[in-house]
Amino acid sequence: MANLSTKIKLYANQEVDFTKDVKLQDNSDGKGVFIAEWNLPIAKPTDAQLDALEAQATAYEAEQLILAKRKAEYPNMADYLDGIVKGDTAQVQKYIDDCLAVKAKYPKENN
Repeated sequence: MANLSTKIKLYANQEVDFTKDVKLQDNSDGKGVFIAEWNLPIAKPTDAQLDALEAQATAYEAEQLILAKRKAEYPNMADYLDGIVKGDTAQVQKYIDDCLAVKAKYPKENN
């Protein structure tokens, strides 16, 4: 199940500041997180509108996780630049190969 915050970002179609624009709350009563305060200049979404974004939000969160894993494992860009400056095509190619290996390890869902 996707996070409510992700569904809200998709609904609003913008970045949302969850300390000002929208405040979420969980009363620990088993009902889960809900919108406690809505300060965006668009109508507050209904539960049905947010539920309709479940699949899109789940896919978005999965892609963000893949991107975070890739970022953590990509080689240092300084190695690439060093290879360019030195004219070391083997070093540049190793950087490219290492990046492609990370992309293969963490493929995006739609690829």
